[in-house]
Formats: sequence, structure tokens, C-alpha cells
Amino acid sequence: MIMVQPLYTAEQAREIDRQAIQGLSISGYDLMQRAGLVLFEQLKQVSAYKEAVHIFCGAGNNAGDGYVLAKLLLESGILPHVYALSAGADLTGDALSAFKAYSQLGSVNNVLPTELSSGVIVDALIGTGLNKPLMGNYLDAVKLINRAQLTTLAVDVPSGLNADTGYVQDDAVRADKTVSFIGLKRGLYTADGPSYSGEIMLDDLSVPQALLTSQPAEAELLSLAALKKNHQPREKNTHKGDFGHVFMVGGDHGFSGAIRLAGEAALRAGAGLVSIATREEHAAFISMARPELMSHGISGRSAFKQLATRSTVLAVGPGLGQTPWAYELFEAALDLKKPMVVDADGLNLLAKEPRKNDNWVLTPHPAEAARLLACTTQQVQCDRFTAVKNLQQQYGGVVVLKGSGSLICGGGSVYVCAAGNPGMASGGMGDVLTGIIAALLAQGNSLIEAAKLAVMVHSVAADRAVISGEKGLLASDLMSHIKELINEY
Repeated sequence: MIMVQPLYTAEQAREIDRQAIQGLSISGYDLMQRAGLVLFEQLKQVSAYKEAVHIFCGAGNNAGDGYVLAKLLLESGILPHVYALSAGADLTGDALSAFKAYSQLGSVNNVLPTELSSGVIVDALIGTGLNKPLMGNYLDAVKLINRAQLTTLAVDVPSGLNADTGYVQDDAVRADKTVSFIGLKRGLYTADGPSYSGEIMLDDLSVPQALLTSQPAEAELLSLAALKKNHQPREKNTHKGDFGHVFMVGGDHGFSGAIRLAGEAALRAGAGLVSIATREEHAAFISMARPELMSHGISGRSAFKQLATRSTVLAVGPGLGQTPWAYELFEAALDLKKPMVVDADGLNLLAKEPRKNDNWVLTPHPAEAARLLACTTQQVQCDRFTAVKNLQQQYGGVVVLKGSGSLICGGGSVYVCAAGNPGMASGGMGDVLTGIIAALLAQGNSLIEAAKLAVMVHSVAADRAVISGEKGLLASDLMSHIKELINEY
């Protein structure tokens, strides 16, 4: 059985903690002991035996986990170097108990070292408790940890990373591995999260599953296997008309490659037919480069409608431009009231004249999202979850907010894609995604299911294509992998 993987906010994680303690008679200190033991086992996997272990402890329960780990190390014959950024008098509750238990056996350093030259680091500074910018000795400690460039294990969330949004304001620990407890925190997977979290490992600390499901998570990690479980091979007596006709609009002067990429991606993702409406000068060249694409030179609304009426799905925007020609075709596409995917300059035209439509998928990158929301790109990136929800509420349909940890929202849960890589930061990648979404819509998928599956196929295809290196990855390198993924059952 393929399990749904919920992503929690910091407050939800704390509420699960509280319910476990009050409702199930599990003491907070017992949970802390369990967390310390998990860290001890994980540390053995990333550290050589008796290698120096540097544990940085803050003031909350995150620090308590660090002190439990320190005590376990001492008991196993390893002397840890523990750096306390808050004095024992500043600790309370279970964290204070853990500090006292460790202090009976070992000592703490209240002054940060100048440099760390060897060993492994454990970040038990803040975790999910970040609610203000890093300052003072906490910021100094984070900079020291990163400067050392040693293997680093983060407890729950790398310190400095917002557990809810994935945003880093000043600096954050760059962990090689993050051990998240009870439930995964959504900020680990989007915005700055993937750059700082490293490998993410979850341990539920033996908290009952029923308690986890009592907190309805508003975000969910996408699984390609789960999305494809209902996709079956084609029947032998099918024909191209069974798999839809995608009609694509774009390719203004100098941008014919964008619509060409989108068209081929739609074919590789299984669309039965793909037509392209583009500039007169480009039509023949696009068909020569990919003969399976039916490319038409379109000069205005009348010719466009005559061809597009026969289509199943529209895809508007790749290389479209913002000229009067582009605006006329964009408006003509909207008049047809067909399911559609809007990307690139289609989004820029929409930002100039906002409207709502529940029958489209919008695929903005952060800068396009900022134009649609009349804010800055930084404001979008500071809280991508809020941004994608606002976009969906304002414009309707389904919204894919692209970027590291792409988000998908259709009005309910937000779905998060953890696949993909920095090699995708190259021209044409968004055009390919547009083609995949359009193809899946044409084959009968709902808006939300087409968007979710397309985002995962697109990202996993890039992960397969990037094996030889991230730099120099081309959007066209994904095509064969898209076909492979669409045909894997």
C-alpha cells in the first residue's frame, strides 16, 4: 500500500507532541529520550567510530535532544564537545532535565570555538522554534558550523530555516542530513529548504498513527508511484482520437523554440494529436524539426478559432510575447472556454488584465507569480504556501508555483514536489512542463491530477537526465525520459 506523506507546520507538530503527552501518558522526557536514541543511531551512520562530535545546543527541546545524545555518547565511550548557547538557568522543563542528566557525567562549553577542523557536527540549536531572525551567538554558531564544512546532522530542522515556509532570512545551518521527528515539516521541501536540509530522514518516535492523522495536514508530499497507480497500459483497439488533441499557442518572433519544446513534450507525454498556432515564419520550420507536430501560421483571431475549435485542450504562452498578435490570440483562446494551460507570456498578459477561471492550470515561476499578485518575488519566496493559495483564490483553477519544491494548489491541500535538481534552471524547462500538463489533460485527467502527475514526471525525468551532470542540462534532454516515465506502470 502506498502511503500519503503529510507535511506539517511547526504548530501542528507541537500539538501532536502535546496530545501524545496528555492523551497517551507519554512523558515529554520519554519522547526526548527516544529522539536522542534515534540521533545516536543516525550519528553512527555518518561518523567514524570515536570521531570528534561537536554538539551545539540552544535553549528549547531541540537542545534537550542534543543533551540526551551527548549523554548517550559519553556512555558509549565517546567524549562529545558540547557548546551551550544558553546557560542551564535558561532551560526549563524536559530540556532542563536532559541538561542536568548530562551534566552529571560531562561538561559544556559556554564559549564558541574559533574554528572546527575535524569531526562531525550536530545542530541542536533551534529546530522548529525559529520565530525571529538569527542574532548574536546563535548567528555566530551557524556561521561557525557552515564555515567548518564538516559533516553536519540537523535535529528536526536546520537552525535558521523556517519550518513552515522554507525561507532563510539571514543564514541557516547547511546540513548533510536532517532527522525530522514525529512528522515531516513542510519547510524542508520548498524555497530554501532543499538547499539546507540535505538528506531528510523521518522517525515518528513510536507515536501512534492515529494521533498523527488527528492533525489534518494542509500539505502533502507527492509520490510518483501513488499518482501512477491508476494509470494502465492502453487497450489494443485504441486510436489517436482517444488521447485528445492539444492546441498550443505561442512562438512569437525569436521564440519558436519554446512552442516547439512544449509541443514535443505533449507528444512524448501521450497526447494523440498536437497542433501549434504560431507566427507564419515559424510554422514550416517547427514541422520540419518535429514532423509529428501540426504547425500553422496564424495571423489573427478568425484563423485561430477555425483551427482551435476541434481541439480538446489549449496551452497558451510558450514564446507567445506580449504584442498585439499575442494579445489577440490569448483572448481568442479564452473565448473558446476549453480546458487550458497558461504559462510564460500568457501569465504576463493575464497579470495585466486579471480574471478568474476554474478550468485552467496556471504555471508561474516566482517572478510571474509576483506579477500576478502585484507583489515582489521576495514576498512570494518568503512564504510560497501562502502565495500559491492566494494565486488559486484570485485566479481559480489549479496553480503550479514552480521553483525548488514546486507547489500545486487546486483550492484544498497544497501538494509539494521533492524531485528535481538545479540543472532544471535552464531555458525551456517550463515549456516542457506546459506540454506534459496539456497532454495529461487531453487524455482525460482532471486539472489537479494532470498538474500533480505532470510536475512529478517532469522533475523525475530531469533527475534521470542529470546523471552526467547538472550544468548543461537541456530541456530537450528530458524527452526520452518523459516517454519512459509515462509508460512505467
